[in-house]
Amino acid sequence: MIYLVEHFYSIQGEGRYVGTPSLFFRFGGCNMKCEGFGCLERAPDGVGVLGCDTVYAVNKEHFAQTWIPVQEHRELLSVLDLYELPEAVDIVLTGGEPLIYANDEEFVKFLEALIAEGHRITFETNGSLDVDFERYPVYKECIFALSVKLSNSKEPLAKRLRGDVIYNIASNAKDAFFKFSIDRDSINIALEDEIESIVIHSPQTKVYCMPIGGTKAEVEANTEPLIEFCKAKGYNFSDRLHIRIWDANKGV
Repeated sequence: MIYLVEHFYSIQGEGRYVGTPSLFFRFGGCNMKCEGFGCLERAPDGVGVLGCDTVYAVNKEHFAQTWIPVQEHRELLSVLDLYELPEAVDIVLTGGEPLIYANDEEFVKFLEALIAEGHRITFETNGSLDVDFERYPVYKECIFALSVKLSNSKEPLAKRLRGDVIYNIASNAKDAFFKFSIDRDSINIALEDEIESIVIHSPQTKVYCMPIGGTKAEVEANTEPLIEFCKAKGYNFSDRLHIRIWDANKGV
């Protein structure tokens, strides 16, 4: 069963394609919690849940009522008919962690239909779940934003860093880039060494660093220190434009 949490037409707010009009599909479920990011959200049942800024797409226990079960790929394709879209608009698949559905036959059919219609597909993934490019060649036509989690996520190293997975994705995908979430307090805790231990698995892949934050104020507080870090290390700075414009609102 595939779970769709939300869909919306907006602009890409992060990474290489920032500012590009994109139709987002946010899928439910993730293999990580990332409580170290410190974003607290109040669930419909009143419980405060700690995690990333999209914890509502991670924690099914407390947010299940917003998760829509999808059985056939045509249900996902029908979402495109709800919007007035440019031809072959960019499609962004995010979560949660969309690659938990990588081997689902209906999910693969959805991808194949999008590619056949000329859409550019970008996966926003934590880079820890492998993809079978030989069994499902459609993934070779997709772009992967590898948002590999750092120690500030408080996830175990062996879980968040899978060098073999990073290499496989970066070597077989149409394109890939690293996208790291960083706060000002993490910059001084050997962060450069940690990033290099990840990038070494695909050294030709470009690195983008973006400020942690679920609100505009949090993003802005982490922006200037991160820009200085990027300038010193030669990394690309990525804004989180959607949060800077719309703050903590969903569906943007």
